[in-house]
Amino acid sequence: MPDPISFTTASPRYQLPLLFSGQAQKEFFVNEAHALIDTLLHPVIEGEADDPPADPAAGECWLVGASPTGDWAGQAGMLACFQADGWIFTAPRDGMRLFDRSAGRDLRYLDGWHQADPPAQPAGGSVIDEEARIAINGLINALVSAGILPQS
Repeated sequence: MPDPISFTTASPRYQLPLLFSGQAQKEFFVNEAHALIDTLLHPVIEGEADDPPADPAAGECWLVGASPTGDWAGQAGMLACFQADGWIFTAPRDGMRLFDRSAGRDLRYLDGWHQADPPAQPAGGSVIDEEARIAINGLINALVSAGILPQS
């Protein structure tokens, strides 16, 4: 006889809690799932820090630094979002993208957080090269303004 189907208690990617028929206090599981979705849907962080802010606003999210303290102890590299008067933590996954409000740039996760580095600005050359440099600098400025490249 085959083994019976067993259900996990959470989704495989982001550990969203799953409900079961006859489960008591389902609202806790649904609320936890909604809080995690709120954190993960188009995430925006205030910045990266090791210490949690003293008076965070509801919905405020941070990238936890390498040496966390206080309420963030043991959560290095996690996303921390303040909801329901407490911190919820989410592990980043490959392909995740964040907007860092403090730096005005995007971060992408692939075995660690990465940001685009601005290309070196062209220099030297003749008159035609001068026109090319002006066009390239305009492209670089547009990419910085769009948050694709960091401000230098």
